[in-house]
Amino acid sequence: MRAKPLSVTDRLLGWYDRHARDLPWRAKPGEAADPYRVWLSEVMLQQTTVAAVRPRFAAWVARWPDIASLAAADEADVMAAWAGLGYYARARNLMRAARAVMLEHDGVFPRTEVELRRLPGLGAYTAASVAAIAFGARAVVVDANVERVVARLRAIDTPLPAARPAIRVAADAITPALRAGDFAQGMMDLGATICTPRGPRCLLCPLRQDCAGYASGVPERFPIKAAKPVKPQRFGTIFWLERTPPPLPLKMEEPIALREVLLVTRPAAGLLGGMRALPTGPWADAPHGFENAPAEADWRLLDAQVSHAFTHFDLQLALAVGTVEGHGPPGEWWPVAELGAAGLPTVFAKAARVLERLACS
Repeated sequence: MRAKPLSVTDRLLGWYDRHARDLPWRAKPGEAADPYRVWLSEVMLQQTTVAAVRPRFAAWVARWPDIASLAAADEADVMAAWAGLGYYARARNLMRAARAVMLEHDGVFPRTEVELRRLPGLGAYTAASVAAIAFGARAVVVDANVERVVARLRAIDTPLPAARPAIRVAADAITPALRAGDFAQGMMDLGATICTPRGPRCLLCPLRQDCAGYASGVPERFPIKAAKPVKPQRFGTIFWLERTPPPLPLKMEEPIALREVLLVTRPAAGLLGGMRALPTGPWADAPHGFENAPAEADWRLLDAQVSHAFTHFDLQLALAVGTVEGHGPPGEWWPVAELGAAGLPTVFAKAARVLERLACS
């Protein structure tokens, strides 16, 4: 009697059993998944690579190993620990969701997509991931990797983002009732290691014989992406304001004067909200010099600028330096030598490296 042909789902799961990536947030074979680690990893991995997340995830869980410790954490510490991962609303939502789990669910993660969606910051993708991977529920999980695999598997030729409903329907059709979490992680791994954006390794793919994209001869054509609109250009000024506190008394020969620079906390609402940062003027359509400087000072512009690309606009920043006597304006006066521990967002950390080197030149 001839054996029944393996389905796409069976082949994908068989491949995953042999080739699953060893990731620090994944449960080992025979272990139960930890919903806290699943949720945290999925949030960290949004718009961020696995390579970048690995060390940050390890440091995070060493400091806040469970939902209770995160819920009790100081928000400033959490925002500083998130620095460099981008999309800082995710960090604020992590704290809000952790506190909601503790207050509304007695410290136990809800198990269904519907309940998970009610937690702050958990959209359709994150809720489906946690439900499937942590709790084994049948949920359709579609991230960028899964989107690419499915678009190629079915040769969906509608440009993104309009293709997403069809991609979800196709993903739903092959998602199993059992092992939905393994299936989701297998699809993610396949997209990350085999069905890559450029140069897909089709000869190694377990789904090759069912793949309409492969049959077309141009699998890398899918998914079809609509032309990106040109991002607007904005301009701003970052202010590096130093004060020199009284020298520290030492028993040695000459006392040492520490350099301190002013840091502020950005407004909670808006881009990089709640983050510690260097003072900055408005980010506008044209340069605006010293507008909104944090203090009266003999400001001078450096012959250097810093550029940064945000999702919806590109930013070009002039760098202004000045000094102040006495206590200076309110804010945090941070030792320049310890700025690396301030948890500055990437754009401000980039500017600080330039400013620290050039401010005294």
